[in-house]
Amino acid sequence: MYSIKPKGAAQSSYTRYPWVLFVDLIIYLAVMFLIREVYFSQFNFIANGLFWSLTTLIVATILMRIRGISWKELGLCKPENYKNALFATAFIFAFTIISIVIFQTLKEHLGIQTAADMSNQKATSKFGNLSGNWPLFFSIIPFIWVQSMLEELLDRGFMLNWIERALGSYWIATLIAVILQACIFGFRHSYDISDRSITVGLIGLAMGIGYVCFGRNLWPLIIAHCILNTMSMLDRV
Repeated sequence: MYSIKPKGAAQSSYTRYPWVLFVDLIIYLAVMFLIREVYFSQFNFIANGLFWSLTTLIVATILMRIRGISWKELGLCKPENYKNALFATAFIFAFTIISIVIFQTLKEHLGIQTAADMSNQKATSKFGNLSGNWPLFFSIIPFIWVQSMLEELLDRGFMLNWIERALGSYWIATLIAVILQACIFGFRHSYDISDRSITVGLIGLAMGIGYVCFGRNLWPLIIAHCILNTMSMLDRV
């Protein structure tokens, strides 16, 4: 299984003292959530979202540089096996669909109460009226793809690896990291326990499992995320 290997003195500190990665995580999560309190009203939601993600990316990159780790080491590189990469992408789609169907079925039969998913109602205020507006769709979809890529770098590339390494080099650490990053990913999208946060969390879980099980390359996740978000936006046109 892929792991971050020490490279010199810069990494020896967190190898001997994994608690420093908890400090990194506190800084990272504080920035990730607090930066969202900054909203430039003269710009639209997409521009603000990119600002939030890029700011968090800068912080993550600084922390990585301090620890002597590159994005390439975390999987931002050409896949070694394109068949595995394709399978990972397919797995993410299948896992996402199946898990959402299971969740909706359990919710209906067990009477689980969650907050309503208001994402469709909020879509117009975020993206504009997409109904029948193909020029608007094509003008914003490249920015949606950029945001999709940034989320994979931040949630799977950085956060999953940092949680895993902070907890130790054991399978249980990987399991906790995959689950915890998915929970944070889902909660960050709606700040409540709703159908949307759970659905997004399940997508994050699929991404995390796909990342860990299929070579720890970020590109299959990025491609799958872009396709999923494109499908979501197409549903609003």
